[in-house]
Amino acid sequence: MLQLKEKDLSKIILIGDHILIKPTTPVQRTESGLFLPQGMHKKEELRTGYVIKVGPGYPIPMAQDDDESWKDKNDQVKYVPLQPRAGDLAVYMQGGIHEIVFNDEEYIIATHRALLMVVRDEELM
Repeated sequence: MLQLKEKDLSKIILIGDHILIKPTTPVQRTESGLFLPQGMHKKEELRTGYVIKVGPGYPIPMAQDDDESWKDKNDQVKYVPLQPRAGDLAVYMQGGIHEIVFNDEEYIIATHRALLMVVRDEELM
């Protein structure tokens, strides 16, 4: 697990289709009231967490218009945006994620394809 020491979370810039997620606290008991041993929740395949930041998305290849000199050349990369937004509750697959610790708090970096769904409550925003 990667540990980072920095004061400001806004300095994190996600690349491409990556999403920064603050995982929700795992359940420490089963429905019948039994306590789970430490580390047992890590074996769950599906997890939930709140989206903190979202990368710019998938880059769109630039068209090669070398033969049309009258067109303005724009070197700025364009992206297909991602569906999740900051504040969404995300349900994601356990596999293929990366755990980091930032200012002694656990976060997850997941790709867009690891997310199965998001729950968006417009009233909270």
